[in-house]
This record gives sequence, structure tokens and C-alpha cells, in this order.
Amino acid sequence: MKTENIHKIFEIHIEELESWGRRQHQHNFFEIVYVEKGSGQQCINQHEFDFKEGNIFLLPPLNCHSFKIAKPSRFYFIRFTDHYFLNETGLTDYNMWFDKIAYILANYNKIPGDIISSESERQFIINNIKSIYQEYQVADSYSESIIAGTVASILNILARSIEKKYVDKANEIDNRFGEVLRYINTHIIDSEMLRIPILAEKFGISKSYFSEYFKKKAGRSLAEYVLKSKLRIVETKVMHTDLSLKEIAYQLNFTDSSHLARSFKKVNGITVKEYKNGAQLCRA
Repeated sequence: MKTENIHKIFEIHIEELESWGRRQHQHNFFEIVYVEKGSGQQCINQHEFDFKEGNIFLLPPLNCHSFKIAKPSRFYFIRFTDHYFLNETGLTDYNMWFDKIAYILANYNKIPGDIISSESERQFIINNIKSIYQEYQVADSYSESIIAGTVASILNILARSIEKKYVDKANEIDNRFGEVLRYINTHIIDSEMLRIPILAEKFGISKSYFSEYFKKKAGRSLAEYVLKSKLRIVETKVMHTDLSLKEIAYQLNFTDSSHLARSFKKVNGITVKEYKNGAQLCRA
């Protein structure tokens, strides 16, 4: 399986294709794909989804993907690495931004494909993708900061759409459970905010009943849910950042890297190193 590498830390291309001439591949960069025209199927990690004019996809690094084109198609491909935000954008609080979407990226595979929540958001993103392309052609001293701000806005809208679909799915179980999960996911590294008395009071549930309520809705205990959620963030950080295990453990309030490593192995059945190596193998 070929791994495609980006030549610069940010690129945007328009491609018109009647057929997909490449093998299915994985890449080491984030990719936003906008389908301006055409139709067919997109294959993401061996799952196929119909695509059509107006679709927008977010592909995290190391996802395997390809397109089966039914009608001649015109794509905008925006490709960038996480170092784009570290090195080029002036985005001073990159770590906070990444932490904000880390859990959402970790849960993206639950709802892959087009994930835009509303047509107004879709049109906003489309207009901004086209603006990015125009600015990319201008390439003057202002272009980098203009493009960076626009890309950050697009990513935040995509993150909100992913979260909304995830929360809406949980609300189908119970009309407030999605908000419970949203709150927990937002405060996942703050143990104090996830104490049962605080959660019970915030959502109007008896303290003595909250643990039973959560387990009934989530199918697992609160402690298990929090641990697994934190480990999904670990997976995201391991794959998409250069942080050491010690640094990740510190950020997520594990006692130390050994505690994190033991927890990861216990829950996932493999070590962090085995996970990272295995995730980089994309089977055709």
C-alpha cells in the first residue's frame, strides 16, 4: 500500500478526473476534499460511500482512500500537515486548538463520509475553499495568514458538524444523554469537572442514580467511558503529533507514561508502539 507524502506543509489543487488512475493510498497529511461536480463512490478504510456534487470530506492522516468515478468529477484537494499550524499561521494556541478537536477526530470513523450539518455551513465552507484557492494563487506577503485563518475556520465548522452528529446520535437514546457526553468529552482531562456530584447537579439527575443512569445509556461505567475516551485522544496524539508518551501522559492527567502504557495495553490489547506501527499499515 502506497503512502502519499505532501511536498509542502500546505497545498491546494483542483483536479478534473474521469477515472481514478491511482491505487488506493494512505497519506501522512490532513485532507479536505470538496466535490464541485461529478459523482461516484469514495472508499475510506475499505468502506464505500456515494459522493456527489457539493460533498465535503475530511480525511485524517493514515486513512486509506480512493475514488470510483461514475461521472466526470472536479475536486478541490486541500492538504496540510499539523506543522502548518505550528510553523506558518501565527495560531498561537495550537495545542488548545488540537486538544479541542482531538476527541472529535478520534470519533470520526463512527460517522465517516460527508458530515456537514446544514446547507448554510456547506455553502460557507465551499465559498471559503474557493477563496483559499484564489489566495493560494496570489501568494503575496498576506496570503499565508489569510489562508491559515480560513482553514482554521473550516476545520472548526467541520469539527462542530462531527460533534453534532455524534451528539444527535446519543440523543436518540435519551434526549439529554448527548449533552451529557458533550460535556464529558469537553472536560475529558479535567477529573474535577467529571465528579459524579458535579455531573448529577448539572444535568438534574440524582447523585445516587447518576452512575446507574450513565451505565444504562452508555453501556459502560463512567470511569470506563472516560478512560476509553482519553485513550482515543492518546491514539490521535500518537498518530498526529510528535509528542512523547511522557508528554501525552502529562497532558491527559495520567500518573506517568508507565500508567498510560499499562492502561493502553489493558484496554486495547496491544502496546502504544504496536498500535502506531499497525495503524501505518493500510491493507488494500
